[in-house]
Amino acid sequence: MSRRVTPALMASTVLLAGLVGCSADARPSRSEQAPPAEPKAAATPTPQVPAGKAPQGAFAVGVRQLKLTRDGRALPTTLWYPAAGQAGGAAKRSAAAAEGRFPVVMFSHGLGGRPDDYATLLTRWAAAGFVVAAPTFPKTSRGGDNNILDVLNQPADVSYALTQVLALDGKAGDALRGRLDAERVAAAGHSAGGVTTIGLFTAGRDERLDAGVVFAGTALGVGTAFAGAAAPQLFVHGELDEVVEYAAGKAAYDKVPWPKAMLSLPKGDHGRALLGDGATLRVVSDTTVEFLRWSLYGDATAKKRISTDATRGDIATFDDHL
Repeated sequence: MSRRVTPALMASTVLLAGLVGCSADARPSRSEQAPPAEPKAAATPTPQVPAGKAPQGAFAVGVRQLKLTRDGRALPTTLWYPAAGQAGGAAKRSAAAAEGRFPVVMFSHGLGGRPDDYATLLTRWAAAGFVVAAPTFPKTSRGGDNNILDVLNQPADVSYALTQVLALDGKAGDALRGRLDAERVAAAGHSAGGVTTIGLFTAGRDERLDAGVVFAGTALGVGTAFAGAAAPQLFVHGELDEVVEYAAGKAAYDKVPWPKAMLSLPKGDHGRALLGDGATLRVVSDTTVEFLRWSLYGDATAKKRISTDATRGDIATFDDHL
């Protein structure tokens, strides 16, 4: 399979309030330019990851920082990864990596957020056997200028960060040398990060990506011309979302031409459950872990568990087309 990166996104005309990330008060600006032409979609019928088996036990979790810069854009990136030692407890800074080769998940935060805000969820992914890399974006992170239009630059930021992360696999002396599986990669993101993630499968298609997870996202600004090899998608959206309307997320989901599923939270808002540790987060984290085990490790038994985890406790409903 070709593993190339297509050209970065161009600026689009209208980004409505649905693009707003973690802050419901921010409002996007408008421009007078015409929207970029959407590339022609070319889907293949089945995912490309070969069959395999995901790790059954939990790992300890390590955490470290990478200092990355793309064309003057600072992109400090947090890495959570499976670590040697006993599972459980807080992530240990710069811990030795566990033995094995692990899939990579690129995570994009929402407007006004930072990667650490999602640490509870992302450390669970790492404990399940994934290396999670989360850039802090220069314009849309907490402390930035909340320029929502800069979301259109973020798919290229993620692709650049992914290249730098994968390079660690061959870097002499690095703790992750020989630990990264460059053929098993996913993108995920929340709100503005969900827009970023959709963009990585549409106008900014990065063909290294094998799967996507979109939390409270919309396709406004990046389009729904899903392109390239089939990449399963899992959408997660609260039906009471006060920032990105549920209907907007569902409309993007409906356009996905590949294996897909949508976890809908009837009592869910814009995603505050992702930042806590309650029953809703447990359903979301368990469902996403099994989805990633299937879509990246090729674990068929994990696929069978997805719907069970998704509907546990009547917290969510699950539209399953995987």
